[in-house]
Amino acid sequence: MSAHLSTGHWTAISVGATVVYAAAMLWAMPTPKARRRMVLAPLVGWLFLLPNAAVKGYSVPRTLYVYSGVLLMFVIMFVPVAKKMAADIAEQEEKPWDKVPLNTFSLYWILGSATICTGAGAYLWQFVE
Repeated sequence: MSAHLSTGHWTAISVGATVVYAAAMLWAMPTPKARRRMVLAPLVGWLFLLPNAAVKGYSVPRTLYVYSGVLLMFVIMFVPVAKKMAADIAEQEEKPWDKVPLNTFSLYWILGSATICTGAGAYLWQFVE
């Protein structure tokens, strides 16, 4: 897999993943506060990813692989349940004193897709150089 992908390719993939993530989160989040938090998340992620990659000695392609994978995992986790999740977030922000009950399908979807994406990412890790 990575034998054909240079650092430039991984950079392009990570830029594309960032654009897809930002567009999906802007669409999925119901309030300006939630949109702002989700769009700023990649910037905050870099604050943790770069020092961690430097300490562990990961290459730039591996670091970009992790970054892209995490962003795309969030898209896969949230976009299919965005409507219900958006309604729950909006209701919670309107009534912060009341606890909005969890939507069972959304919860299982998010947990299941996160597990599958993490497993796929761990399996593909060996192919990234």
